[in-house]
Amino acid sequence: MDASFLVTSIVITATPGTGALFTISAGLSRGARAGIVAALGCTLGIVPHLLLALTGAAAVVAANPPLFEALRWVGVAYLLYLAWGMWRDERGFAEDDADTRTRAAGTTARVIRDAVLVNLLNPKLTMFFFLFLPMFVDAAAPGAVARMAGLGAVFMIVTFVIFAGYGAGAAGLRGVVLARPGVDRLLGRGFALTFAVLALILAFTPHQG
Repeated sequence: MDASFLVTSIVITATPGTGALFTISAGLSRGARAGIVAALGCTLGIVPHLLLALTGAAAVVAANPPLFEALRWVGVAYLLYLAWGMWRDERGFAEDDADTRTRAAGTTARVIRDAVLVNLLNPKLTMFFFLFLPMFVDAAAPGAVARMAGLGAVFMIVTFVIFAGYGAGAAGLRGVVLARPGVDRLLGRGFALTFAVLALILAFTPHQG
């Protein structure tokens, strides 16, 4: 494997984006387990983008402005939905322990669902796999698809490891945050505003067809 691909994947994944922020939020609100579950969900959300790249469908999406725009605006709407939910939640990152125990399975499913959708509805990932992966694969060489799939798997592993670290780190700060209700609510509003800003950035990012 090209070391430059690994380094570039680490840099891209470690740069805070919607997936990283969602994972941090999950770790702060529900603890280390939820942070790791969110990291797994965000990683699974990469799979459809990789499949698009492997089948060549990513090129169709990138070259089809209406299709790309539709995907982008669904992503914008979902980010705004997450932002609105966080803004309305007066508890910030606090969650009642009894409630957590009785709804653990539902909470896990909800975290995975939201995490998958955060990355699934991110058209930038489609563009990433369409423009970035081919730079490290000779399309004319035998086994090019298998090599691209392998690089995609490496990117997913890097994503999971880094995001799980974000989630676990956030969970480590959970006690400190919850002990200060004012800080807790402020952080919750801050995350809500951050998701809203990311939605606006996605909305006004020009399509690079």
